[in-house]
Amino acid sequence: MSEKAKEANKKLTVIPLALMCVTSVFMFPNIPRAFLLMGYAAIPWYILAAITFLVPFAFMVAEYGAAFKKEKGGIYSWLEKVVGAKYAFISIFMWYVGWLVWITLTSNSIWVHFSTMLLGKDTTSNWSFLGLNATHTLGLLTIVFVFALTFTATKGLDKIIKITSLGGISVAFINIVAYIGAIIVFILNHGHLAQAINAQALVHSPNPGYQSVVSIISFISFAILAYAGIEVVAGVTDQTENAEKNFPKGVLIGAAFIAVCYALGIFAVGIFTSWTGVLGGKDVNMVNVTIIIMNNLGVEIGKGLSLSTAASISLGNWLGRFVGLSLFLTYLGALVSYSYSPIKQLVEGTPKELWPGNLSQIKDGLPKNAMWIQCIIIILFILFVSLGGQGASAFFDKLVLMTNVATTLPYIFIAGAFAKFKKNEEIEKPFVVYKNYKSSLIWTIIVTATVLIANVAVIIKPALTKGDFASSLWMIAGPAIFAVVALLMYGRYENIMKGKGNLPI
Repeated sequence: MSEKAKEANKKLTVIPLALMCVTSVFMFPNIPRAFLLMGYAAIPWYILAAITFLVPFAFMVAEYGAAFKKEKGGIYSWLEKVVGAKYAFISIFMWYVGWLVWITLTSNSIWVHFSTMLLGKDTTSNWSFLGLNATHTLGLLTIVFVFALTFTATKGLDKIIKITSLGGISVAFINIVAYIGAIIVFILNHGHLAQAINAQALVHSPNPGYQSVVSIISFISFAILAYAGIEVVAGVTDQTENAEKNFPKGVLIGAAFIAVCYALGIFAVGIFTSWTGVLGGKDVNMVNVTIIIMNNLGVEIGKGLSLSTAASISLGNWLGRFVGLSLFLTYLGALVSYSYSPIKQLVEGTPKELWPGNLSQIKDGLPKNAMWIQCIIIILFILFVSLGGQGASAFFDKLVLMTNVATTLPYIFIAGAFAKFKKNEEIEKPFVVYKNYKSSLIWTIIVTATVLIANVAVIIKPALTKGDFASSLWMIAGPAIFAVVALLMYGRYENIMKGKGNLPI
C-alpha cells in the first residue's frame, strides 16, 4: 500500500468524527440538572440550543482551527490575527476565568460525591466542624483540598491519569444503568410514568423558580453549557477525510445524536422520578441532583420488584454509592488536569511580557509559579463566598450560575469575531463551511445573540423574580473584575512594549 493510501486510511470519516463530538460534549449530569430546573420543558430548549449554538459554533471553530492550525496559542492566536492583541487577551483571560470558577465549583461539589460514596446519600448540608455551619465547613475543606490539588498537579500526573481513566469508565456505566433502569421501571410499573408527560409539560416547568419568561430564557445558558466542549473538533479538520463534505455531516450527526440523547435522558428520568415527590426538597441542588435521582432509581426498582421498604432504600443507597464513587474519581482526575491545562495555555499562548515577575516561567513543562498564584486566588474566592452566610444549597447554586456566565462569555468573543474573520481575505482558509460573508454574518449574529441573551437572562433573573439584586450584581461583578484585571495587565504590557519601541496592535 502506498504512503498516501496509508495516510488516507488514518483520516477520520463521518462516524468516528460524530463519535468524537459526542464523547467531547455529552455529560450525563446535565440531564438530572435539566430535569431539576425545567422538567420535560427542558427538552425543546436543548433542541433549540443545538440549532442556534452547538452546530453553527462548531463550524466556526472548525474554520478558525483550520486557518490557524500552525499557531500554538489557541483562542489567543485566532482572535489576535482577526481582531487584535488586546481583544484576544481579554477573550482568553475570560475563558480562563470560566475554568477558574469551574475549579472552584467542582472543588466544592466533590465533597457531595465523597459523602455519597461513603454514606449512600448527600449529607453535606448537615456537616459541621468545630462549631462551624455547613457552608463554612465545606469552605474550609475545599481550601485544604485546593492546596493539596495544586501540590499534586505540580508534582506529576502519572498516578492521577489511571484514576481518571477508571472514573471515565465508571461514568459510562452511569449512563447504561440510568437508561436500562428506566426501562425496567417502565416495564415493572406497566407503562406508568412517575412524572406525567403531555403538551403542557413540554412548555411548563414544575419548578416554581422557573415560571417567568426571564427564568425560562435563562435556562438557555444551561443548555449552552451542556454543549460546551464542541470546540475541540477545531483541531481535527485537517485529519478528516474529504473534510468539506464529511466534516459538516459528521458534526450534524454528532450534534443530532447529542440532542436526542439529552431529550431521551430527560424523558427517562421522568419515568422513575416525580419532580414534586423527589426534587421539591430544600436540600436538592444542581450538584447533588444526579445522586438523588440515581438513588431514587434504585428505590423505584426495588418497589417494582416488590422488595421491602428497607431493601428498596438499601438498593437506592448502594446505587447512590456507585454514582458517588464514579463522579468522585472522574472529577478528581479532571480537577488535577484542569488545575494546570487552562493556565498553561493562557501563559504559554500569550506574550511573556504580559506576566509580572516569573509567572511566565515554565518548569518541567508546567507554569508552576502561576499555578500557585491561581491556588491563592481560588482560596480567597472560596473564603469570600463561603463567609457570606448562605446555606449550602444556595451556595452551590450560586456557583453553578457563576460558572455558566463566566464559561460562556468567551463564546461571545469567539463567535462575535467570526464575520470579521470571514471578511479578511488575507487569511488563508483551507476549510470552509460558510460559503459567503452574508451567511457567516447571519450565523455570527444568531450564535452571539443566543449566548448574550442567555447570559443577560441568567444575571437579571434573581433581581426580577426574587428581588435578589445582590446575586445579580455578584454575577456581574465576577466577570467585570477579571475584565478590569485583564485591561490593567494589557496596559502594563503596552507600556513595556512602548519602552522597547514595539507597540502591539
